[in-house]
Amino acid sequence: MDLFSLKGKNIAITGASSGFGHHFAGVLAGAGANVILGARRTDKIADRVSEINKSGGQALGVPLDVTLPDSCADFLHQAEEAFGPVDVLVNNAGVEAGAKTYAMIDEDDWDFVLDTNLKSVWRLSKMYTEAVVKSKQSEGNIINVTSITAFRTIKGQFPYAVSKAALVKATEIMALEGARYGIRVNSLAPGYILTDVSRVLLESERSDTFVKGIPMRRYGEFEDLDGPLLLLASDGSRYMTGSTVVVDGGHLVSEL
Repeated sequence: MDLFSLKGKNIAITGASSGFGHHFAGVLAGAGANVILGARRTDKIADRVSEINKSGGQALGVPLDVTLPDSCADFLHQAEEAFGPVDVLVNNAGVEAGAKTYAMIDEDDWDFVLDTNLKSVWRLSKMYTEAVVKSKQSEGNIINVTSITAFRTIKGQFPYAVSKAALVKATEIMALEGARYGIRVNSLAPGYILTDVSRVLLESERSDTFVKGIPMRRYGEFEDLDGPLLLLASDGSRYMTGSTVVVDGGHLVSEL
């Protein structure tokens, strides 16, 4: 399965202190990649880096606030200084504003979510593209982590769903425009995955209602994302760009 090997690849992951990013770092390192973990919670990424290195992987933790240009630039710079040119950028950092409607949020909520979930992706991807061109890399790879909320309309997820829908369109445009630099851009859209945050809802009294909307009749686990992630990060997807890979147990094709 050399097609899906990441041996020798340098992969930078944002939002790597918990959730998807925390898990992705281990999966990518396990496939042979050198991983650079970025997040604001430096204690959390330090623990994860230690785990990966102790298990035989190669990992580096870098403080990162994706809403700050200087922090983003330093993140990519430190990644390149440690391992060489970055082969794959995983834009995973994301936040929510809580269960609020458009009439409930204020401008601070809107700015916080859109700056983190959308503007930071543009900023980091622009910086990454400039680095690819400067180092004369023959190719690059950007993976944006979006969500099925980009497609499924549900009350109380504004502006999170708006940011994720915009990120799907951004992925398509970036793929179109990035091809001239040899950069592929795809996105991964998880459905309802059991995380520390989502368990509050998915294991509540409303759980039965939610799970009935999933044809496979179960919530996803982190491991369900491993295959699609490795596909997008590896040469297995070398002719894919502008695609969104949905991993949701069939939720989007259900009637509910």
